[in-house]
This record gives sequence, C-alpha cells and structure tokens, in this order.
Amino acid sequence: MRILVDENVPLAEEFFGELGEVVRQAGRDMTLESVRDADVLIVRSVTPVTAEMVEGSAIKFVGTCTIGTDHIDLDALRQRGIGFSSAPGSNADSVVDYVLSSLLLLAEEEGVSLAGKTVGIIGAGEVGGRLATRLDDLDVTCLICDPPRAEQEGRDDFLDLDTLIERADILSLHTPLIEAGEHATRHLMDRRRIDALKPGTVLISAGRGDCLDGEALRERLARAQDLRTVIDVWEHEPAIDEALYDLVDIPTPHIAGYSVDGKMRGTEMVYQAAMRHFGLPARRKLGQLRPDPWLSKIVLHGWTPPLEALSLCARACYDVRRDVLAFDRYRRRLGMAEGFDTYRREYPARREFQTLRVELKKNKGKLRDALEGVGFSVKLK
Repeated sequence: MRILVDENVPLAEEFFGELGEVVRQAGRDMTLESVRDADVLIVRSVTPVTAEMVEGSAIKFVGTCTIGTDHIDLDALRQRGIGFSSAPGSNADSVVDYVLSSLLLLAEEEGVSLAGKTVGIIGAGEVGGRLATRLDDLDVTCLICDPPRAEQEGRDDFLDLDTLIERADILSLHTPLIEAGEHATRHLMDRRRIDALKPGTVLISAGRGDCLDGEALRERLARAQDLRTVIDVWEHEPAIDEALYDLVDIPTPHIAGYSVDGKMRGTEMVYQAAMRHFGLPARRKLGQLRPDPWLSKIVLHGWTPPLEALSLCARACYDVRRDVLAFDRYRRRLGMAEGFDTYRREYPARREFQTLRVELKKNKGKLRDALEGVGFSVKLK
C-alpha cells in the first residue's frame, strides 16, 4: 500500500509502516495529482478532502488526526465506500492547557486571581467539557452554552449565548464549524455579539476560526481596546488579518492542540481505525513509542501560594508566551502566511500538563486540589 501522510503527523512511519510505503507531504500541497496513487490518506485540518480529490484516486481509507471533520466531504467518502476516522478528543487536553496557560498569564499581568471569575464556555464537546472540569477546583463559576446538546439531552442547565455574554467575565469559544441550519456556527460571534461584550471581557477563540467575525472584532478593538483577547484560530488561514493580529493580546498560529501528546494520540487513534478497516491486528501501541518528557518532576512545599504554584507549573510545562514571541519572529522574517505555516511545521516539542508530576512536601489540601484539578499529577512526600 501507499500511505500519504501530512508532514506534521508524528510517528507515521512507526504506526503505518507495516501497511506499506509511507510518503510525507505538506498538508496544504496535497492535490488530486499527489493523492491519485495513494491507498491511505492521513491528513490534518489544513487539507480539504473533497469529492473531486477522492473520486479519481485509489484511496480506500482516509483519516484525519484532528477532532474536527469540517474539512472532509464525508458524503463523498460514504458514497465511494471509503473508510474514515477522525481523532475525537485526541488533542482536547492540549487545547485546555493552552486556554489555562493564557488565562494564568493574563491574570498575572493584571495582578488578579481567577477565583471568583465567571467563565462562559461556548461548546460543551471534548474541549469545552474538559475545560469546565479543570476549572472546577479554581473557585471559578462555569456557564455552558451548547444548544444542540441542550436540545438533544433536554438540559435546562445550559444557557443561551446572549445570556453568557451578559454574565461572563471570560468567554471561551470551542464550537465546530457548522455552515448552515438552525445551529449554524459560522460567525456565531458576529458583530452584534462582539459589540455586546462588556469592557474588560476576556475573549478566547481556540475552536474554528470562521466561528468568529474577525472584521467585527478588529473594528471593536481598534475603536476601544477594552477587551483582552486570545486568538489561536483565524479566518483565511494562513493569510490572516495582520491588522487584527496587531490588536490581539495573545495571537498564536493555530497551535493550541499541537502538543506532542495530542498529536501522537491522534496518530494512534487513526492507525487503530485503519487496521480495523482493513481487518488487520493493531500491533503498535503509543505506550511503546511515546518519548519521556524532558521535565518530569517539580517539588513544591505545601505552603506555596496556589496561584504561584499553578503559574509556575503551567509555565514549566507550557508557556504560551513562547508561541506568541516565536510566531512574531517567523511573521517578521517570512511574512504572515509563510510564517504561519512554517512555525506550525517546525513547532517545538511541547508536553501536556498531565506529563508533569508535582511532589508536594507538607501538603495542604487546597493546593493539591488546585494542581490536580488543573491537570497536573500530584504525589505527596
């Protein structure tokens, strides 16, 4: 078999090598011509897999090592009997780490605590649900907006988006891109809703870029820089709006889910699905291949102030400032679009919070709860 794989998919040779020849290519360069002779196509979100792409090819299985599937023509795959798998939840913890690192940085800059804040989470899927769980031990109030789930599950504890905007100090957007219908999410955060945000609101977008009206946000920030903004996903990637980029507090190039752990987990999930599709045993396991983190342990005393401990451990594991500074260097050297893609391609190894063990001496329960709640492994000494 010939397996064509996005160049940013880790461990592809280790997982898929037993099926045949593994060929790597930049995801944005994958075309009908390059996939024509492929039996298996493994992509990430930058590659649109269209009916035209698959109908003239030998493809028998398509996998995307991402949560979202809006870049895949699923109907075309079904009509041609092509197997398919995504990797739901594979990088959810990585995205939550990104959100928490950003919130801790903003809190540190402003000299405030997250305790007592109200966080509105838009989209209660893998990412939104885990974010709510991990904020629970930080004395934060979480409000959830997810109309499709509220409708399907008959929930009355979810709120509508306009109520969230009115009540929340922090809004975190984690919805899939749905183009049309009752629950369409394209420009879900539209001009009216962006203009309705209270001064001082923190707005985080780490789901799909087209769910937020970038032009309306740019105009609001240019008119009155009274919001704090964290934007990882953008309209028109990689040629994103530079004027908006210049106004955002924490601008990053779609790397929230780019931890080593999340990407490797996605590869394993798609590999397992491919082996099931071809009726073959899955002999490779991530536990056999995952590298050890370079920083595996931090020792703290139980009287360490919780916010100091959280900020220290988050920065040690993943400091979002590294991505902000590096992206800006790449942008200035290569231009926006090329810098965006090149930084993603050359992205440095980043591990998730859960890979860091915190040893607590003379434990205090509240500190342990906060560290474990946010996602670190805690061992008492």
